[in-house]
Formats: sequence, C-alpha cells, structure tokens
Amino acid sequence: MGAFKDWLDRSLAGQATLVFVLGTGITALFRRDEHPVYWVVRGGLYAAVVVTVLAVQRRKVGRAVGADPRALAELNRKIRHREVPSEPEERATMRRLVTEQLRQMERAGRWLPYWLGFMGLVAVGMLVLGVATGSLGFPLVFTVGVICFCFWILWMRRRSMDRCRSMHAALRGQDERVS
Repeated sequence: MGAFKDWLDRSLAGQATLVFVLGTGITALFRRDEHPVYWVVRGGLYAAVVVTVLAVQRRKVGRAVGADPRALAELNRKIRHREVPSEPEERATMRRLVTEQLRQMERAGRWLPYWLGFMGLVAVGMLVLGVATGSLGFPLVFTVGVICFCFWILWMRRRSMDRCRSMHAALRGQDERVS
C-alpha cells in the first residue's frame, strides 16, 4: 500500500487515473439511466479539471519554493515521515516549502469557520427538508456524513499543521547545530 501511495504522490497520471475511475463510478452510481458513454465522458471531464487544478497548484508552489514538482513530492514525503534532509540546499528548499505550506494553511484557516458554518447550514437545511417531506432516511445519513467530513477536515488540518511546525522546528534545530 505504501508503494501505491508513493506512486500517487509522485504521478500526476496516477492521480488522473484514480479521479477518472472514481468519477466514472460515482457518475454511474447516481446516473444509472444514462448511457455508459456519458459516464466515461463525465469521468474524463472530472479528471481533466482535477489534473489542471493540481498542475497549476504544483507549478505555483514550485515557483515559490524553487523546486520542480518531483522534488516537491519527495520533500512532502519527507515532511510526512519527519525526515530532516542532510544536504544544506535541500534543507533550505524544505524550509521554504514548510513556510509556504504554513502560510497557506493560516490563510485558509481564516475562512474555515465560514466554511464550517455553511456546511452546518446545509446539513440543517437538509434535515428541515426531511422533516417537511416526512422522509428522514437520506437527510439523516447526509447530515452524519457532513458532520464526519467536517471533523475529518479539522483533524487533517491539525495533523498537517503539527507536521509542518515540527519540521520547521527540526530544520531550525539542525541549522543551529551545523552553524
């Protein structure tokens, strides 16, 4: 499983394939009455949009950090595994990457309460519609799903912030020992 995750981290084609398969499957699940060609076309459209967004994001981060996308994938893997690079040039690149990621998460954190509030309103609205129509099955499942998704987002954000902060401190400590 680890090799598969590493391949997905490094390969934009792998990510596109995964999005295509998931998009086609989910479309087939919700649009059973349509012809399978439409499922495939929608899966391809979803994959194209996601890959375009990922490529633009990687290029933007690569320019800010001064590294190519493959090096960024390797540095992100090292951050996840809390490995401090031994080469000074790689440490400098990792420091810029960690700083950029922390800056992005702090900027996104400003909008997080509004996003969570919106998701809460959607869940409550779905429950109200369920009560009004007399069918609570799907609204309850949807509301539980939204709540679980919001908690997952908060947990992943906290985990990423902790990893970046600990790597930032480790890089600072490594540079003080070298100097």
